[in-house]
Amino acid sequence: MDIPQPAYVIGHITVKDPEKWAAYRQQVPATLAPWGAELLLRGRRFAVFSGEHGHTDTVVIRFPDAAAAAAWYRSPAYQALVPLRREAAEVDLIAFDAV
Repeated sequence: MDIPQPAYVIGHITVKDPEKWAAYRQQVPATLAPWGAELLLRGRRFAVFSGEHGHTDTVVIRFPDAAAAAAWYRSPAYQALVPLRREAAEVDLIAFDAV
């Protein structure tokens, strides 16, 4: 029997409008709960040790599996927040399977 492997969504963020970003951040946790997701990190960059990284903030969210991560992103609850996210910040969202 295959044991589901966690999946992670990492967001690299540059905030454009702090008030809109605060409103977006406040609403995201409710969209995560139905998918069993856990917010692991909200952080601000303090150094780039190697290479280049243009964003200032990062978020890391753990999901039970890749299907839950994809379902969260496509969910009507999260998609309703996407216009606000676009107004508030430049965000690159990347999904990873644990290996």
